[in-house]
Amino acid sequence: MKRIFNLGAGLGALGLVWVCQAEGILGSKHDLSIAGPGPIKAASESEVCLFCHTPHRGTGELPLWNHALSQAAYTPYQSSTLKAVVGQPTGASKLCLSCHDGTVALGMVASRSEAIEMRGGISTMPSGRSNLGTDLSDDHPISFTYNQALAAANGQLKDPLTLTHKVRLDHEGQVQCTACHDPHDNKYGKFMVQENRASALCLNCHNLNYWQDTSHRLSPKTWNGAGENPWPHGSFTTVADNACANCHATHGAGTKERLLNFTEEEKNCYSCHGGTVAAQDLRPEFNKFSAHPMLATRGVHSPAENPVNGPRHSACVDCHNPHASRPTPAVAPAASGKLAGVQGVASSGALMNSVQFEYELCYRCHADSVSRGPARVNRQFVQTNTRFEFKPGNLSYHPVEGQGRNANVPSLVAPWTTSSYVYCTDCHNNDQGPNAGGAGPNGPHGSRFSPILERQLILTDPNPEDPGAYALCYKCHSRDSILSNDSFKYHRLHVVDHQAACSTCHDAHGVEQNAKLINFNRDYVTPLNGNLRFNSTGLYSGNCTLSCHGVPHDAKAYAP
Repeated sequence: MKRIFNLGAGLGALGLVWVCQAEGILGSKHDLSIAGPGPIKAASESEVCLFCHTPHRGTGELPLWNHALSQAAYTPYQSSTLKAVVGQPTGASKLCLSCHDGTVALGMVASRSEAIEMRGGISTMPSGRSNLGTDLSDDHPISFTYNQALAAANGQLKDPLTLTHKVRLDHEGQVQCTACHDPHDNKYGKFMVQENRASALCLNCHNLNYWQDTSHRLSPKTWNGAGENPWPHGSFTTVADNACANCHATHGAGTKERLLNFTEEEKNCYSCHGGTVAAQDLRPEFNKFSAHPMLATRGVHSPAENPVNGPRHSACVDCHNPHASRPTPAVAPAASGKLAGVQGVASSGALMNSVQFEYELCYRCHADSVSRGPARVNRQFVQTNTRFEFKPGNLSYHPVEGQGRNANVPSLVAPWTTSSYVYCTDCHNNDQGPNAGGAGPNGPHGSRFSPILERQLILTDPNPEDPGAYALCYKCHSRDSILSNDSFKYHRLHVVDHQAACSTCHDAHGVEQNAKLINFNRDYVTPLNGNLRFNSTGLYSGNCTLSCHGVPHDAKAYAP
């Protein structure tokens, strides 16, 4: 038996429309009558529509609005990347907030002389996700004009003329609550105008760069039951189905700017990359002795910040674009898919909106940044800008940007050759990752060896030579070849007999002024009679003028 809706006499066709819409409210949370399904309902009132509408004695707001309006002043959404002008709620949003800001009694309607009594002593909207409050800065922005000019200025919004009939702007061309919610139809839950599987609703308006190929759109992975459920507020169970909701909340966001789920920025990544959905748990990496300082800063990252000289910090999104990242492998020096869509600095110093080579990402912080760290070794030629250290115009360098200059390196371990390129992450990586023979996650998140080295490299003298002391160098350069003096007849004398570290003579990044990566550590190597000099005189030959641990080398020559 159908329930009767008393809409008043003489409404004609409008009355029929209301009856049809009211049918969609029955049994939903918007049915506040005594027969409503939830705990928030009237004590005795049987009419359904009058909580919002009335044919007579309304508030004067359309459509025939009956509920008393809130007089609250709201805090609107704001962001450093926001292009829209967002002010106080207007139109349909103002009507929705007359209940959902929690400041007006639910039964306060204009057509009644007294407020409708609600069951259980409830007056206003109880606290919870349905009560948005007056601080709307943690909610998707509303009551702003969405036009072609805004879409062009934003760069990642669709032309509003392409919006489907499901997502609609109001008659002023503004986004209101009703763009996403239909208060008369709860077919999709939460009164959404369409199912939001794979963020279909979000993508009506948002046109994210790189999104089509990203793992966060395509991954079928599910929660493995460990830790907290990464999707506690939805019914979808895969990364692909949750899509935007993997990281973002349209209401009650933890991080207000960019509407992230959690207040702690890194927790938005840990919710999946903390051993719950993704294969690896990244959390322990950032607690290691040497790590990117992600845990040292809070709430400082902004897509609008200066990418080179912004506030010093480290965030997941400095290195990974969650709208673009994908598991596509690459060969050095090309950047892998996990770095897709991330800003970097080219070898020329120019800013790149999307890195092509891995080193361009590293250069963003470790090249021209004024807050880059100091030199770890007291070098003869001091250079802390890695972009300059790896220049192919230098007399020597590890082949990060270009192939090495030395065609004769007998110590190289297969598959390395003199034509090979290397990644920064061939040296700076997890000490427990697969490249180090472990099962941990790849990447320069953290290591027990400073500065985030995949393997140990002792930088001080004197230390006994063993495979572990210089394991990083021995990863590519054969220990047997080095200690057999294949390329330098005094390697064994220096490293084994005198316990000199590799770094006492060699600068692993590169040297503009010397061949063979020679850049002496001034803590142990000092000038002799005012001269501190290395000369390369040919294949496997050269001479040094210096004092090393007090031992003079006056044009000391070596040859095969």
